[in-house]
Amino acid sequence: MTERFQPSREGGDTLRELIDGPAEEPRRSTAPGGEGGDGAAFLYLGIHRGGRAVLDRDGTRVPLAPGDLVVSDTPSPAFVRRGGDCRMVFFRVPSPHLGVPAADLRRVTGLPVRGSSGMGALVSAFLSALAAEPGLRRTPSGGLLARNAVDLVALLLRELLDARAAAGPVPGAELLARVHAFIEENLTDPGLSPESIALAHHISVRYLHKLFRGDGTTVGRWVRRRRLDACRLELGRPSHRRPTVAAVAHRWGFASPSHFSRVFRDAYGMSPSAWQTLASAGHGTPAADPGVAHR
Repeated sequence: MTERFQPSREGGDTLRELIDGPAEEPRRSTAPGGEGGDGAAFLYLGIHRGGRAVLDRDGTRVPLAPGDLVVSDTPSPAFVRRGGDCRMVFFRVPSPHLGVPAADLRRVTGLPVRGSSGMGALVSAFLSALAAEPGLRRTPSGGLLARNAVDLVALLLRELLDARAAAGPVPGAELLARVHAFIEENLTDPGLSPESIALAHHISVRYLHKLFRGDGTTVGRWVRRRRLDACRLELGRPSHRRPTVAAVAHRWGFASPSHFSRVFRDAYGMSPSAWQTLASAGHGTPAADPGVAHR
């Protein structure tokens, strides 16, 4: 494995080469026209190490967390907006070594990959370990580590391409059902937003809003209503130790107790505490305001 550090144009960035030049026999690309096709000679995989960074692509702004990955064709991608404290390390891999057609590489350029789960977590951890131990290149295992790293990057790219292919042709109704299920599974996440929902389904925020408009509602209204329903059920559940209204609101993603009380009253015609008292006395469930229906 031949690798080196060299300063990039961004003060907080470093560049590391997994494979430099023709050190190893590259895999043959399946692209028409042979190795490399008409694409860039290198793929750059960036790891966010710390500081402020936001990926801005197709109108979607996604904050990057430490460990998140970015696929790029340059070590200084314009679609990553960085603060002065941002630190990233970019790994450069000759594209032919990945065995991925040039057209497919262009399809995943600019995509963020969460480094907290799945293949993204595995690749992020492995490459971060290599970046932290530059002396590994001089060990007998150096070449094997480089090949393993390239294999992992290739698998990650294939996973990204498969996810995009699966999301692309899905009819609107089926995709909307998937989005609804995702929202249900993540209602307690205070970071649930149109941006995070769109990112998880490999669609633009604009298209996500279009899906919900076709269903007669908005993303924010749907999420708020599902959270309100969950809070209503929890507040009305019989228990010897009743949870506080603020605790229930926080658990289901409402950052402000006063905002929660206001939207709860708008939806159900009474305050959360009044509903909790009424439900605990066995008086049933209040009806929702017909003007704040699911649609």
